[in-house]
Amino acid sequence: MLPNLYPPSPGPGNSNPLIHFWKAGTDYVLSALLAGAVTGDCVHAQVGGSALLAAEPPPGFQVREVIWRSLWPLEELLATFFRGSPETLYRSRFLGRARLHSNLSLELRPLQSGDSGNFSVLLVDTGGRSLTQRLQLQVHKAVPRPVVQVFMAVSGDTQPPKTCQVFLSCWAPNISDITYSWRREGTVGFGVKPPGLFEDGQVLRASLGPGDKSVAYSCIVSNPVSWDSATVTPWESCHRKTAPGGASYKDVLLVVVPVSLLLVLATIFSAWHCRPCSGVFSE
Repeated sequence: MLPNLYPPSPGPGNSNPLIHFWKAGTDYVLSALLAGAVTGDCVHAQVGGSALLAAEPPPGFQVREVIWRSLWPLEELLATFFRGSPETLYRSRFLGRARLHSNLSLELRPLQSGDSGNFSVLLVDTGGRSLTQRLQLQVHKAVPRPVVQVFMAVSGDTQPPKTCQVFLSCWAPNISDITYSWRREGTVGFGVKPPGLFEDGQVLRASLGPGDKSVAYSCIVSNPVSWDSATVTPWESCHRKTAPGGASYKDVLLVVVPVSLLLVLATIFSAWHCRPCSGVFSE
C-alpha cells in the first residue's frame, strides 16, 4: 500500500514529529515559490538515460531529514528520508523511477521526454535548521543525423570568374533544442565564423574556386547530451546545370525560414519556466 501523501493534522494525543516535519517542509517550499526563488544548478540528461539530482549540504550540516519535491510542471512529493529510512513510494509521475541514494541524492531513470522541470530538496539538520536547494532538469532527445542541401547562388557581374557561390543549408528533423556549426574539412580551427553564417548557423555561404574541387564542409548539430554531423562536397554542384524547377539560393528561404519559425514557437512555452543553463551532465 502506498503511504498517505497528506498526514492528519496534529491534535491532542498526536505528536508524531513527521507531521510537524511535513508541515514545515510544505510551508517552506510554498514560501520559496511565492518569493520567486532563483533556480540553482542545471542537470542535462538524455531520454532513456538517468539523471542524478545531488543534495549538497554545506560543511558541518548534519542532515537528519530530507524531502525531495517536483515544483514544475507538476508539484509532487518524490522522496523523503526520515529517522534513517528512505521512502520513494509516493504517487507521482516518477513512481517506480526514483531512487534515493545513501548520500541523499535523487536518481531518476529511465527518463522520458516530459520529465524536464524544476525540483527542490529540503534539508533539516540535527539542530532543527533547514535549507532548500533548487535544481533544474533538462531532458533532451538524442540528436539525429542532419540533412545538408546545396543551393546555387545566382550569377552576377560582381562574381569573380571561375568561382562558385553556394549556400549550404543544414537541418535536423524532429528536434528543436540544438546548435548548428560548420567545419571546413582539412583545415585547423574550431569552425566557420560569420559573416558566412545565417539563420542561427543553419545556412552557410561559401565561395569556391578551381582549387576547391575536393573541399568538403561538415554541418555539426549538437545539444548538451549528443551530437551528429553530415558532410558534403559543394563543388560537385557548382557546374551542374540546374534542371527546370531546380533549387537556387532563394529556395533556402522557403525551406529554412518557416522551419526556424516553427522551432522558435515550439520552445516559447518552456522558456517561461526553464532558463537556458549549462552545468551538470548526467548520462
